Amino acid sequence: MKAVSRESLLDYVTYNEQRDEIRARAMVVKGARRLHIGPHLTFLFENTETIRYQVLEMLRAERIVKEADIQHELHTYNELLGSRGELGCTLMIEIETPEERDVKLREWLALPRHLYALLPDGTKVRAKFDERQVGDTRVSSVQYLKFDTIGILPMAFGCDLPAYNYEAKPTPEQAEALKADLC
Repeated sequence: MKAVSRESLLDYVTYNEQRDEIRARAMVVKGARRLHIGPHLTFLFENTETIRYQVLEMLRAERIVKEADIQHELHTYNELLGSRGELGCTLMIEIETPEERDVKLREWLALPRHLYALLPDGTKVRAKFDERQVGDTRVSSVQYLKFDTIGILPMAFGCDLPAYNYEAKPTPEQAEALKADLC
């Protein structure tokens, strides 16, 4: 996957002027890459356009203008992209009430080790995750994952944590988007 380049970014003032159009396009791209796994997990598969949008939003929100700070944002967000044959993904654990969320994030400490992509031959490719996002007592509600599918389009994604066992197949639109991201 091609990383977001410095040249593709707008300054936050120019971005703000074009934000509605850029945001609308990014939401369409994200929509084709959003997959719900059961009632509480959402995988958002990232690509160059989704990451570019995130960087632009950060530059705008934080009013970032220093080159070193812009490069830091680029580096941080580009890490979310998969390498050749990989799918990069942001996992959002969506639990409505703070009380229930606190309990589940503690109970699901092992969750990242139970996430997978299911290949057509039945192989489960386990997610690689950022160890910095898992604490000693709870998992973070946002995780950054990579699935090294060696360029093969998965037929499903899932979680086999005993307390949360769900699997979802991408729609044809989602499969097309993910296939393009693997090239």
